[in-house]
Amino acid sequence: MQQWHLFIAFFRVGMLGYGGGPGSIPLIHKEVVDKYEWMSDKDFGDLLALANTLPGPIATKLAGYIGNRVSGLVGMINAVLATIIPTIILMIILLSSLSSIKDVGWVQGMTAAVIPVVAMMLAVLTLQFFDKARKGMGWTQTLVMSAVIFILFQFLNVHPGIIIGVLILIALLKKDTPPADKGGATQ
Repeated sequence: MQQWHLFIAFFRVGMLGYGGGPGSIPLIHKEVVDKYEWMSDKDFGDLLALANTLPGPIATKLAGYIGNRVSGLVGMINAVLATIIPTIILMIILLSSLSSIKDVGWVQGMTAAVIPVVAMMLAVLTLQFFDKARKGMGWTQTLVMSAVIFILFQFLNVHPGIIIGVLILIALLKKDTPPADKGGATQ
């Protein structure tokens, strides 16, 4: 039954993940964290950060890792195949017919209508990650870190992989500090 759930979860992602990886990430999150509870939000966030540092399509990397975590090697193969089979089938069907209908108004309208949907899905996921960062680091550190990363991306054109790699190194090298005494009692 576990293999069937893995297949269905990632098949849905493969079928509905219009727009590639960015469109698939919120769908994978919904299936893996909310529906089947194979991972926590924190684990998914960590996995997403790690997957973004590796080359290749994000959906298959996430499917492979999650499939392996849930059900070993067979689960990994199952999840990856479930992710790519819809794309293969749809590419064969769509590419064979798209050239004849690409200028039809409803096709152009459908394509234009999908863009804001994917944008909103990404915005919701971004807000959820921002809120988790705020809870973990506090407002000041989250805002400063967000501003620095935005400047590095937008104005200095630093590659996202470099920033993620540096942040992973900082996290690995950072010394854990003991939690502050919140009771206010002195000894």
